[in-house]
Amino acid sequence: MIRGLTTAEAKKKLKIFGRNELPTVKPKSVWYIALEVVKEPMFLLLITSSMLYIILGDHTEGVILLITILIIISITFYQYQKTEKALDALKKLASPRALVIRDGTETRIPGNQVVPDDILILHEGDRIAADAELQETVNLVVDESMLTGESIPVTKSVVGDEKNASNLVFSGTLVVQGTALVKVIATGTSTQFGKIGTSLQEIVKDKTRLQLEMKVLVKRLFIIGVLLCIGVVLAFYFTRGNLVQSTLNGLSTAIAILPEEFPMVLTVFLAMGAWRLSKKNVLTRNPSVIETLGSATVLCTDKTGTITQNKMEVTALYNGEKTFVKKDFYKNQKQLFGLISTAQLASQKDSIDPMETAIDNVFGLNVTQKENGYKLLKEYPLSKELFTMTHVLEKIEDQSISASIKGSPEAVLGFCKLTKTATEKHLLVLNKMAEKGFRVIAVATASVKDKVLPKKQGDFNFNFLGFIGFEDPIRPEVPQAIKECNHAGIKVIMITGDYPATAKSIAGQIGLASDVLITGDELKNMNADELQEKITKATIFARVVPKQKLQIVNALKANNEIVAMTGDGVNDAPALKAAHIGIAMGSKGTDVAREASSLVLLDDNFASIVAAIRSGRRIFDNLQKAMSYIVAIHVPIIGLTLLPAFFAELPILLLPLHIVFMELIIDPVCAIAFEYEQEEKGIMNRKPRDPNTKFFGQQKMITSALAGFLLFFMVVSVYFNAIYQGHSNQEVRAITFAALIIGNIFLILTNLSKTRSFIAVFKEKNYAVIIILSVAIIMLFLIIGVPYLQSLFNFHNPGFKHFISSVALAIVMLVILETLKYLKTRKQV
Repeated sequence: MIRGLTTAEAKKKLKIFGRNELPTVKPKSVWYIALEVVKEPMFLLLITSSMLYIILGDHTEGVILLITILIIISITFYQYQKTEKALDALKKLASPRALVIRDGTETRIPGNQVVPDDILILHEGDRIAADAELQETVNLVVDESMLTGESIPVTKSVVGDEKNASNLVFSGTLVVQGTALVKVIATGTSTQFGKIGTSLQEIVKDKTRLQLEMKVLVKRLFIIGVLLCIGVVLAFYFTRGNLVQSTLNGLSTAIAILPEEFPMVLTVFLAMGAWRLSKKNVLTRNPSVIETLGSATVLCTDKTGTITQNKMEVTALYNGEKTFVKKDFYKNQKQLFGLISTAQLASQKDSIDPMETAIDNVFGLNVTQKENGYKLLKEYPLSKELFTMTHVLEKIEDQSISASIKGSPEAVLGFCKLTKTATEKHLLVLNKMAEKGFRVIAVATASVKDKVLPKKQGDFNFNFLGFIGFEDPIRPEVPQAIKECNHAGIKVIMITGDYPATAKSIAGQIGLASDVLITGDELKNMNADELQEKITKATIFARVVPKQKLQIVNALKANNEIVAMTGDGVNDAPALKAAHIGIAMGSKGTDVAREASSLVLLDDNFASIVAAIRSGRRIFDNLQKAMSYIVAIHVPIIGLTLLPAFFAELPILLLPLHIVFMELIIDPVCAIAFEYEQEEKGIMNRKPRDPNTKFFGQQKMITSALAGFLLFFMVVSVYFNAIYQGHSNQEVRAITFAALIIGNIFLILTNLSKTRSFIAVFKEKNYAVIIILSVAIIMLFLIIGVPYLQSLFNFHNPGFKHFISSVALAIVMLVILETLKYLKTRKQV
């Protein structure tokens, strides 16, 4: 028995040879991040303003502005670090996995943990983790086009050839067929792939549709900001005549208008969204899929291991005459021994396949080549066209040769020379077993006289031995997940290679409508138009081969559906790539399937897919709310900056320091508080989002701007009321600024949810919001009440009773917005 390296040896080698990966781009230093932040237009404006204050002799204001810039850089750096950590965690999860033998046990480890002398087990569809030498192999064929450019796969054998290195496999190449046991000879940069270079580091990721939309929006707002800035400088100069002060006010306007939060919020939401999905056992390989999750209209899912637990257990046996249930197996061992032993002979050696393991566990017997009692002469493997497997074995004791077959009942019965009556009798039993939800395979055997073996399995003279019925329990959470999909307007289609009656039984158990079922044979004979029409009502596809999944995806896409498709095999890759949301299986999926997918299901559970869709809707909702708030809060800031520019008699309200204080509230609220907010009420009771609608279209822009104008009118009312009462300019500024901050706090609270009241939101304990808003209120009290801070902000405290109007009108605004929200929610219900 091969034991491989011990854990201690592997750790020692990892220290010597390093991780099995190519060098990656070094993390950005603190100074580099700071430089990137300072290069942003808003910070350039802030620095310009602070320099002007220092030049004018107002050193305190200038220094305070510079300190504030450092604080905002710190907040941005914190968010960047948080995002990087989330992405790093995802990167570790996304690392290609390798099946190794360590301490004599098969175990899956991240590909970057593979070390020289490790023993790797390769299966069809695996991406090879390191350069290695073959030890054992069965029909191994490898696609080396990634290294050589040759599109034809290469056959590998243990006996090597120096010219073509047929006994070696290389890192990054793909197992197309067969299995092998290999010993690692090189890892990381020592591999052939590593020697070619590290060009992968230079690959630039494409921008998502959402990022492009944000870029256009920010660019337009920037142009508007520059024009307004110039207009304000000119307006102040002509009305007040002070060029330096006019320039400062123009810079304040530019700072107020520039929505620098947009790109930061988008980056944080997508990164943190992907991290949150990973906590639900869903790995996001492509961040843009988060935009698509809320639009999914059809979810095509495999049955085995996704809807079921993939814990196969033999629960019924039919020996050609009688059906036996599990409790009667041991009492009837003699009658059932031939059926089970032949099924074992037709199975792989040291198999980890759940069905083959279940067969071994019926009597706890190992009568096959596992006990070295037989020699394998030829294997007819399971193929895409034929769900059967045949092993031709020679018994070492007497040199007799036999062929053992197991697989699809229809195919095996077809290979046996049975009368019509006998076939009908067996099919009747098959239907009864399938109707109970059992997965059924047939078993047959043949004696072989001629050592020249036929090319096809069907050419043997097989004798039918019986059926084996397996039960794969339904995952308990699936029926509820199906219900959620129905409420959310998402159609679920189950795709399986099982017998139609079995598929129908499983559909009934999970609450999936099974009125229309299409088989693989029917699918084969349908043209595109027929399938497009029938697929609108079909919910089950049975006896389907993997390559037919692409046909199903294309038909659904032709009907303008947004398709999520699960898959795990090499042949599933085209369908996964074609689907809007390709979902690969993490546990039993091949590397090829994962690479073709947008999402990887780490636990292979259907309920996790539904949780991902739910989470995707929440992320999208919260991102929209954050963007709406950004637009809304910039309206009063811009308005209050512009107002004194055109009316010389009005006191100037917002100076750069005031706007910076606002930014210290706005930035963390957008990036942390909204991202942290829980899902909307009834999030899975609404139809999927139309993917063609803009993320932040005209209607949302107008709605957000109107909320901003309401806050602006509230603050302006407080402003004019303070002037009317005869307060000094510094007192007017303090009262108005307090109204703006309190109004902003209420705007945040009402914007956190589109369906729940601000009281409900507050009760739900969004700690990020509570902390940020508490700090904002404390700071407001300090800058109004502490003399030194008053002078910095150009405030005078008129007495706290004069702030009653600020609070009262902010409450009025809150009541109006909450009432409109309530009426809108009620209308939708």
